[in-house]
Amino acid sequence: MRRHLVRSLGVVAALSLAVTACGSGGEPAASGDGNVTLSVTVWNLAKTPEFKALFTAFEQANPGIKIEPVDILADDYPEKITTMLAGGDTSDVITMKNVTDYARYSSRGQLLELTDVVKSGDTSKLAGLDAFNVGEKYYAMPYRQDFWLLYYNKKLFDEAGVKYPENLTWDEYAKLAQQLTKDKDGKKVYGTYHHTWRSVVQAISAAQTGGDQLSGEYSFFTEQYATALGMQKAGATLDFGTAITQKSDYRTMFETGATAMLPMGTWYISGILEAKANGKTDVEWGLAPMPQRPGGSGVTTFGSPTAFAVNKRAEHADAAKKFVQFAASKAGAEAITKVGVVPALQSPEITSAYFSIKGMPADEVSKKAFEPDKVVLEMPVSDKTSDIDTILKEEHELIMVGDKSAADGIRTMNERVKGVLS
Repeated sequence: MRRHLVRSLGVVAALSLAVTACGSGGEPAASGDGNVTLSVTVWNLAKTPEFKALFTAFEQANPGIKIEPVDILADDYPEKITTMLAGGDTSDVITMKNVTDYARYSSRGQLLELTDVVKSGDTSKLAGLDAFNVGEKYYAMPYRQDFWLLYYNKKLFDEAGVKYPENLTWDEYAKLAQQLTKDKDGKKVYGTYHHTWRSVVQAISAAQTGGDQLSGEYSFFTEQYATALGMQKAGATLDFGTAITQKSDYRTMFETGATAMLPMGTWYISGILEAKANGKTDVEWGLAPMPQRPGGSGVTTFGSPTAFAVNKRAEHADAAKKFVQFAASKAGAEAITKVGVVPALQSPEITSAYFSIKGMPADEVSKKAFEPDKVVLEMPVSDKTSDIDTILKEEHELIMVGDKSAADGIRTMNERVKGVLS
């Protein structure tokens, strides 16, 4: 792959599936624990095929262990896991949806240290591992590596007589979104849809300007907020307040043809493939690189690894470690690649494997979108990450619903975060 990922993600350009995260000895050995039921927390199990793929592969390799998913709604997942861990829950494996949650749980001593597992084999080619390094100790291992790109609905572009997106600037993207917005069959079709996560504005701004989200100085957010708010004011995207109130689902927006474009992470590829295969959507889709700031070189986006951790109070800690190790291994990578998920263990062959999957777009622009030049970690990790993330999220929501101007919101971010850092 020609993709270059920044140091904070611990990624190298050529990753080999022939080398496993479990060392030169091959895959994790079959379980010697007897009959064990291992509980693993997940979100939206029915719509997240990677979990089923991993669980099936692990159970086949470890016939003495059965996986029992603890299924939680995606929007409720961070809050639910926080409550569970604080209450002494004994679920064995906790899926780390993002590094912000990981920073919170590891700093509170709620995760079992996995440094021995990490150092037991060659993990030099495991993308995203550095994000879980806390004082040279590890409490999770990544199994998936995602980054953001632009999804688009080919049919809506064709109906509008508009060329498919390729290398857009943010201004071009905003104009295109307005051009594609229309009423169709009594319903409004938006040119694009921005989900309610703060990263849609803040993380991409940090990645493309070099700004530091832990710095306490957020003037680098200014231009991206101007773009996002301008599109919302023009009606080219569903307004933030409505999206919050209706608990809008980006999958529903895209798969029902309610939006022509969607900036979103690569994890969604598996969701579209599954929906298409099951006849739940007929959307004809393509991929394009994330829009860029004018004058920039190459394609810069943001992303984050997803990992498994072992609960400090796990009932079956040894079996849980075995599962975490398996998910980060060659076998785990192969299992999730088949359903369109980007594994942490990568190679040039993975891109080829992805675009040979039935239903994947085969055009060159889609393939190029899958190989950005630079991927910046969605949120840096420190002992302050959780508190700062909360502040940035709160102020983001106030800006997007119009309770504060972007300038006032950014000023308040500066003041509040500097208070945390002092």
